[in-house]
Amino acid sequence: MSKTDKIIVAIDGFSSSGKSTMARRLASAVGYRYIDSGAMYRAVALYALENAMVGAAGDVDVAALVASLPQIRIDFEPQADGTQHTMLNGRDVEADIRQLRVSNVVSPVAAIPEVRHSLTAMQQQLGEGRGIVMDGRDIGTTVFPDAELKIYVDASAQTRAMRRFKELVEKGSPVTYEDVLANVLHRDSIDQNRAESPLRRADDAISLDNSEMTLEEQDAWLIDKFNRVISGQSAS
Repeated sequence: MSKTDKIIVAIDGFSSSGKSTMARRLASAVGYRYIDSGAMYRAVALYALENAMVGAAGDVDVAALVASLPQIRIDFEPQADGTQHTMLNGRDVEADIRQLRVSNVVSPVAAIPEVRHSLTAMQQQLGEGRGIVMDGRDIGTTVFPDAELKIYVDASAQTRAMRRFKELVEKGSPVTYEDVLANVLHRDSIDQNRAESPLRRADDAISLDNSEMTLEEQDAWLIDKFNRVISGQSAS
């Protein structure tokens, strides 16, 4: 493999493990396209909330949501500052999908087999040209099992909850750390135990616990792995 070859980088891990930041920064550094698969599931969850498909107890009307899947279009629109916003049926929903109310229902929505099948097909289409970095729960195991570089990111639930709590507070969301931690633990349980494409480390993925790492240390670690693969070496 030469440095002119484009590869697929799959980054999987628990919620709020920092994998999205990691993936986004790598894509920017190497000139690849970043695909946030979690944002796609959040967009579907938001659609379900806005169309009265989620009950007061958080139960999802699976039949109604599955019937609506052909009407759900998700894409990403580049911004002037180099970021990208999630688009749901042509509407910018980037801020909306980051709300805790969406976080509270995204894992049950993502556990629906038909939702996973639909979004997996969208994700695979986005990766047809290669040269992408995609993060999620099943990218290295289901979406792109042949990805040249697979990373599995983890950190303690408490560390991940604090990261998420600070992020939400900075955005002005009225949340408590206890609520965010409960959400993280709940999502972990659903993600690991769902029947369809549960979260797990791919056999050929490289594990990273970034609990004590700075962003700069994380970036340097990942760039090193990427360069090794591009130059034909083993990343592990």
